[in-house]
Amino acid sequence: MASPPSGEGRRTAARGTAWGAASTARSRVCGCRDAGSAARSRRRSPTSPRSRISTCLATASPAGSPTCCSRCPMLRLSTKENTPRCSHPAKTKNVSLYIYTTVNSPIRSTVLDLDSDARRSELVIMPRRELEMSCHVVVSGVLVLVLAATICGCAAACVEVERKALLSFLADAASRAGDGIVGEWQRSPDCCTWDGVGCGGDGEVTRLSLPGRGLGGTISPSIGNLTALVYLNLSSNSLSGPFPDVLFFLPNVTVVDVSNNCLSGELPSVATGATARGGLSLEVLDVSSNLLAGQFPSAIWEHTPRLVSLNASNNSFHGTIPSLCVSCPALAVLDLSVNVLSGVISPGFGNCSQLRVFSAGRNNLTGELPGDLFDVKALQHLELPLNQIEGQLDHESIAKLTNLVTLDLGYNLLTGGLPESISKMPKLEELRLANNNLTGTLPSALSNWTSLRFIDLRSNSFVGDLTVVDFSGLANLTVFDVASNNFTGTIPPSIYTCTAMKALRVSRNVMGGQVSPEIGNLKELELFSLTFNSFVNISGMFWNLKSCTNLTALLLSYNFYGEALPDAGWVGDHIRKVRVIVLEKSALTGAIPSWLSKLQDLNILNLSGNRLTGPIPSWLGAMPKLYYVDLSGNLLSGVIPPSLMEMRLLTSEQAMAEYNPGHLILTFALNPDNGEANRHGRGYYQLSGVAVTLNFSENAITGTISPEVGKLKTLQMLDVSYNNLSGDIPTELTSLARLQVLDLSWNLLTGTIPSALNKLNFLAVFNVAHNDLEGPIPTGGQFDAFPPKSFMGNAKLCGRAISVPCGNMNGATRGNDPIKHVGKRVIIAIVLGVCFGLVALVVFLGCVVITVRKLMSNAAVRDGGKGVDVSLFDSMSELYGDCSKDMILFMSEAAGETAKSLTFLDILKATNNFSPERIIGSGGYGLVFLAELEDGTRLAVKKLNGDMCLVEREFQAEVEALSATRHENLVPLLGFYIRGQLRLLIYPYMANGSLHDWLHESHAGDGAPQQLDWRARLRIARGASRGVLYIHDQCKPQIVHRDIKSSNILLDEAGEARVADFGLARLILPDRTHVTTELVGTLGYIPPEYGQAWVATRRGDVYSFGVVLLELLTGRRPFEVLRHGQQLELVQWVLQMRSQGRHGEVLDQRLRGNGDEAQMLYVLDLACLCVDSTPLSRPVIQDIVSWLDNVQFIG
Repeated sequence: MASPPSGEGRRTAARGTAWGAASTARSRVCGCRDAGSAARSRRRSPTSPRSRISTCLATASPAGSPTCCSRCPMLRLSTKENTPRCSHPAKTKNVSLYIYTTVNSPIRSTVLDLDSDARRSELVIMPRRELEMSCHVVVSGVLVLVLAATICGCAAACVEVERKALLSFLADAASRAGDGIVGEWQRSPDCCTWDGVGCGGDGEVTRLSLPGRGLGGTISPSIGNLTALVYLNLSSNSLSGPFPDVLFFLPNVTVVDVSNNCLSGELPSVATGATARGGLSLEVLDVSSNLLAGQFPSAIWEHTPRLVSLNASNNSFHGTIPSLCVSCPALAVLDLSVNVLSGVISPGFGNCSQLRVFSAGRNNLTGELPGDLFDVKALQHLELPLNQIEGQLDHESIAKLTNLVTLDLGYNLLTGGLPESISKMPKLEELRLANNNLTGTLPSALSNWTSLRFIDLRSNSFVGDLTVVDFSGLANLTVFDVASNNFTGTIPPSIYTCTAMKALRVSRNVMGGQVSPEIGNLKELELFSLTFNSFVNISGMFWNLKSCTNLTALLLSYNFYGEALPDAGWVGDHIRKVRVIVLEKSALTGAIPSWLSKLQDLNILNLSGNRLTGPIPSWLGAMPKLYYVDLSGNLLSGVIPPSLMEMRLLTSEQAMAEYNPGHLILTFALNPDNGEANRHGRGYYQLSGVAVTLNFSENAITGTISPEVGKLKTLQMLDVSYNNLSGDIPTELTSLARLQVLDLSWNLLTGTIPSALNKLNFLAVFNVAHNDLEGPIPTGGQFDAFPPKSFMGNAKLCGRAISVPCGNMNGATRGNDPIKHVGKRVIIAIVLGVCFGLVALVVFLGCVVITVRKLMSNAAVRDGGKGVDVSLFDSMSELYGDCSKDMILFMSEAAGETAKSLTFLDILKATNNFSPERIIGSGGYGLVFLAELEDGTRLAVKKLNGDMCLVEREFQAEVEALSATRHENLVPLLGFYIRGQLRLLIYPYMANGSLHDWLHESHAGDGAPQQLDWRARLRIARGASRGVLYIHDQCKPQIVHRDIKSSNILLDEAGEARVADFGLARLILPDRTHVTTELVGTLGYIPPEYGQAWVATRRGDVYSFGVVLLELLTGRRPFEVLRHGQQLELVQWVLQMRSQGRHGEVLDQRLRGNGDEAQMLYVLDLACLCVDSTPLSRPVIQDIVSWLDNVQFIG
């Protein structure tokens, strides 16, 4: 069972790092290692560090120095002195249960009975600062729960009924746990000594903590027998099945953490007998990052008056946010982010006087913020981004939140200006208001926010001069992003006093002037973006940046118009850490400066759209980390340097695989002229999202394309169009297995197009238009999909792609009347040839008639009474000098298939001699033709690439085995034909086409794909999953599909999904399969592990199926390559959007607003599990079938 997506992308890296540091620090202080810390450190950081629970035991100890208790891996601390102390829990009588917060005063105190010995524990919420000072531990988050002696009670052996309950739990949940925990629990009879288990003095289990232990399966109801359980932590495992209601209703449980699992279903909506005992004991509930769905409950919270922390983020709950504060006045943390909640935020927050965190971002919330939310003076983190919240930031209300640390209302519908009163929040550190409709100027009171670290106001409509703000008091400011507004003037001088600044982005404004020398004060600056402004003096700017030695990204396009690019060597001496330079479309002059060669960390160089002259520098080939070069649209001349064929990351697949480009502090626009996309965040990239590219188009480059280009094994895009290149297209290009774009158009190339280019399975764009090429255009593979315009302007080319038969080319190019130049001997030879041909044809037809009659008379006895009609018919084998070979059909009476009498001549006639007009599909294995028989029956005939197939006997054996694979969600194999190199497979024709056609192709003539509503898409997903389940687990032998994609999911007349092309890889020679020579499958569907290991697996099929699910949900193709080198890979795009909490934005617009969003987001979670980069973390197809079947119970 796979873990669900963690959602960690929507939390900052700093928070996750701090949490990990806290865990490590706790282990070091105690001097022993938490048994679960190693497993946790290998897993994702918790979803919400603020609401995560960490435990340590605070106890008064007579011992003089800390020791470690073998029973309890948690930290024991004394609160009476400022030094850590530790004692054996058996000696402990009175201990305190602390909840530490980030404020400096206790907020409540109560007394709880924790075990039958009547030992009493006090619950006090203490300042986090005191914990940090006394324990020397850095703790990340709002709550640190310090559990009592019951966690480590060791006085008695465990109760037998509870031992059996734990073993039952382990039996259901430990399907993937390591042998350690299973073996230990089975060896020792005393469950109180088991790893992860803690008992009270009477032997009752009070603690079960097994985070990150690889648990799978379900949570057994037997856990309900642990009636004394106080603390339960099963987070970061792969537990599945419905959320057990019993976890809510354990009589003494105060902490339940089952986050980061695959739990599904709904939370309980009503309480049981607990209400009679005065309510539930629950204080901390964390169910984040699961597959939970359904209506978010409201009534159940009436019975949890002690609830302090609730984290239900990263699920698929829908409905409205209930008035939790009315029934849970002690609530300190409420995190409901990344769900499908809608409606207005209900009032009632005034009752939550202790609320520290309210996070409900990435939902569909509407309306204005409730007024009483601003009465919660204790509020520190208000995070509601990516909703549809309206209204203005009220001057008086916002000023009440004097303790606010984070204000994130980005990606909403806020209007109005930024109020002056917002400066009355002295503790504010993060102000995130991007992508709203805010107007006006920035208030000068911004200068008073001395604690500010992060300001993001991009994509609004602010105006005015930034100099109205005095930034000199913002000493902690690290990110200032005001891109895509209407600010004027220049960069305010006072901002250069913010010496902690790491990212300064003022792109897409109306700013200009010169960059001040004072920018050199920003020695920590990493990203500097001026794109789309009117700045001048590029040489002065580089001189002023010489002290910014930590720069990693310079984004300067559309500035410095017409200036000369400085070539002084000192430039490269000072900015050696730069990894990205984007300086396009500025009409810069001069040569490409040699100082760039000093930037040994450079990954991306974009100098396109300028007026640079001279040759392409040879030193580019020696830059060890460079993998993207765009010099297009300049005036460069000379030849392509041979040294470029030695670029390290382009020539070594191992080096590229091992290289981690990392992340910039902010995303960057590689193609800044795509204004609308960049304004809404769709055109921004991280380093890992950029294709490996060489783009030298639109220059004056001469010479030939070197055969050495075949060394560039990792190259994805090669564009040398609009130059003066000559010579042949080198066949070595066929070695570039990852190539996706090859544009050689508008040059002087001659010769033929290498036929082996059809083996480039990833090639999505191919263009050789307007050259002087000749001969046949290759067929097969991706070439069957390239449009005619890719070959236009080459008068000597022929082939199916441009509807010019190659047989007519010789005469057509020799003159207007070629017959005049043919001698008499040639004419005589032609006449004799025709005569002999007619004689041969008569003999052939006679053989056909005799053979057909003979075979038809014997056809009736072929069946043998086995229910399968094996009919042998004439195969026209006289064409090969043999009349004995026949066509074999497999017809199942049980499936209602009627035996037909077919010959190869019938197939030829039915496909119009395999006419290109009859092609209905293509792929790596061959073409598919529509065959229309005389009786109206339609068949699909797949013509395999014969030179790739097994020899005749082995091929027939495999086909006969595949013919027995019958399932309602598979396209059955009806027959086959073998002769020489010719291999045909006969299938029923699916009149409704493929899923790919319905999602991406136009049917109605208006350019838009036909509509598939959500109900139809869900039905298709279910049917396809059952088909894959059958070939994976139920048929004999089991089959790995290897090429699951939307074009291989066909729809029958009833609209039911049928998986096609299963088992085809078994028919191909072992040394000719995609698996052994390149990559298996189709671009966009290939799992990442196939790049390192050449073995196709069922987990790989699951990845491909996950991509199909994403297609169904988004309506987008799995892969798109844009002209300027960006690549939009569906999987990465969805994961990025999801990490930002923008789940709803990835859904197909044609599906939105119909009330099915909850179901769609549930399936989105499943799809993201399937495309996990780690194969073992993906679910098996059986799980997927079960989950998809459960979709009907939500929404």
